[in-house]
Amino acid sequence: MGLFSFTQEIAMDLGTANTIIISNGKIVVDEPSVVALDRRTDKMIAVGEKARQMHGKTHENIRTIRPLRDGVIADFYACEQMMRGMIKMMNTHHRLFSPSLRMVICVPSGSTEVELRAVRDSAEHAGGRDVYLIFEPMAAAIGIGIDVEAPEGNMIVDIGGGSTEIAVISLGGIVSNKSIRIAGDDLTSDIQEYMGRQHNLKIGERTAEQIKIHVGAALTELEDAPEDFIVHGPNRMTALPMEVPVCYQEIAHCLEKSIAKMETAILSALEQTPPELYADIVHNGIYLAGGGALLRGLDKRLTDKINIPFHIAEDPLHAVAKGTGVALKNVDKFSFLMR
Repeated sequence: MGLFSFTQEIAMDLGTANTIIISNGKIVVDEPSVVALDRRTDKMIAVGEKARQMHGKTHENIRTIRPLRDGVIADFYACEQMMRGMIKMMNTHHRLFSPSLRMVICVPSGSTEVELRAVRDSAEHAGGRDVYLIFEPMAAAIGIGIDVEAPEGNMIVDIGGGSTEIAVISLGGIVSNKSIRIAGDDLTSDIQEYMGRQHNLKIGERTAEQIKIHVGAALTELEDAPEDFIVHGPNRMTALPMEVPVCYQEIAHCLEKSIAKMETAILSALEQTPPELYADIVHNGIYLAGGGALLRGLDKRLTDKINIPFHIAEDPLHAVAKGTGVALKNVDKFSFLMR
């Protein structure tokens, strides 16, 4: 009997843009949250990076889906297939029987009961037997290395692909939180729209993402300015090919509105914070995590605007996943995990 009672423990950061799986304290899967399905049979063709390369380049028999929108499961079936595919990626060695999984998954802090239920159901369909949920800002705080159970206030701003999570954490709980649906994806679509409006250039989601990575900025004056990025695409009017160099100042202007909305959300979360915790936050600073924290000059801009120092987490992309991994090890100890 002992031979087959095999439980595998995994921590999953199920993100709108990337999904990361941690097992035994190591990152075993770190792939884009995209899945490619066959239109006729609904079978999974590819998942992760392979599916992302197909994104926007498919013919009518293949559809690529990003199952999560705004941090929430938008396509239930595709999400389950994606989870299965990712879990399969890490289980290459024992093919005889699939082990029962104990999973800790992180969810946005503004999730409704229905959204939490969707995540839990997807996980159970994908083979999870023991499923725990943890709120993203909590996981990010643990991943950054903050003592979340201490009686002092810490503020986390986690800018992901689909939602920006802002939370004040003290004594192992979330004191005030604000979850807004403006994040990396919105910045990407801002860039897409701007290129069409300003340069008459038609670009896809992936190209807009490239622009954001290469020349994305939150400030119009940066000390170490990135090189201009050359974008190729068809003219919207004539459909003739165009080549447009894009500089970071332009992108900073076009992202202005979305970043201003993030600022407003941070201020409104600070407004709801009890004064004693507010004093701790001013003293400790505010931590930035998630892929959005990599936007050039964002920390400086927020520091100037809000007058509280902003620190970027050491490895912002993996902070949430790492924290989820730590939570997995302490499943019995941490009281804030949801069954």
